[in-house]
Amino acid sequence: MMKRIRIAQIGLGHPHAVDTLEALLRLTDDFEVIGLAEPSPDYCHPEHVNSLRRQKLYETLPRYTVDELLAMDDLDAVAVECEEENGTKYAQMFADKGIHIHFDKPGTHGVPAFEKLIETCRKNKNVLHMAYMYRYNPMVQRAMEMLKNGEFGEVYSVEAHMSLLYGANMVSWIGKHKGGMMYYLGCHDVDLVMQFMGGEPETVIPLNARTGQYGIDSENHGFAVLNYPSGASFVKTTCAEPLGYTRRQLVINGSKATMEIKPIEIMLGYKPESGVTLKAQAVIHRVGDKTETVETEPFERYEGMLRGFAAYARGDKENPYTYDYELSLFKTVMKACGC
Repeated sequence: MMKRIRIAQIGLGHPHAVDTLEALLRLTDDFEVIGLAEPSPDYCHPEHVNSLRRQKLYETLPRYTVDELLAMDDLDAVAVECEEENGTKYAQMFADKGIHIHFDKPGTHGVPAFEKLIETCRKNKNVLHMAYMYRYNPMVQRAMEMLKNGEFGEVYSVEAHMSLLYGANMVSWIGKHKGGMMYYLGCHDVDLVMQFMGGEPETVIPLNARTGQYGIDSENHGFAVLNYPSGASFVKTTCAEPLGYTRRQLVINGSKATMEIKPIEIMLGYKPESGVTLKAQAVIHRVGDKTETVETEPFERYEGMLRGFAAYARGDKENPYTYDYELSLFKTVMKACGC
């Protein structure tokens, strides 16, 4: 019988915290959720204010302090989903005990603190699973298979967009973070560029800006150039783009093929405006061959990611994202934020 991972969640402050915890509770074959610790009960992400889903989790789950969880001998893993800037602090506490960690991105602005976390996990051989959900996206996985099979030829550039339209509360919250939207969502794009370009860029040029959305002085328009020997790739992320969610896009340019994914995902339960497709779609153009179109139905973005974490924590599979890669990614994200 497959071992269930005994897991607790640290915090509900991160933007993905409620979705992650609900997914963990659904995945009963993989996880036994023992409860929740909320180290910052007064903090609440703007999207969670007065959230009935959040309140239900508070009311139905056992509550612990962080120290009580640290004292447990039978805890296998934690999901660190507290407010962005405290993530590394709490992840480090559990890394010191050799507990497996699912850690929502990016975690902190501090490179030294993240380096310490990486080295602790490496020393203790515990899984550090960063919550970059597009790694488990069906379209991205299809593109990764093409990359491994050499179908792209030489990949010389990648273009990654991740945008949406936010209200004033969220735009104000984004302003609390150096790099703004690049820190919050652009980190996903940087991860995708590095995967398809084969690693860290030679140089990173941050071009983040403020559009003045709602009269708020936040870095709400993120843009960065990642320069490689073969050419420049870029990432773009903004919260001032009408229908930006449905235009989230990844373009992989290679000598043998180009693949354009747009939109990169459609989540279950998404209610589009009139005329918007309900399927993620990719168009593949091959040299000397016909164009191929691939579609996927709406899917649950968190479950595949968390099933992967369970498999790594049990030792059924090896985490393909190494400690060195995660550290290199983090440093590149910080450069793209202008840190």
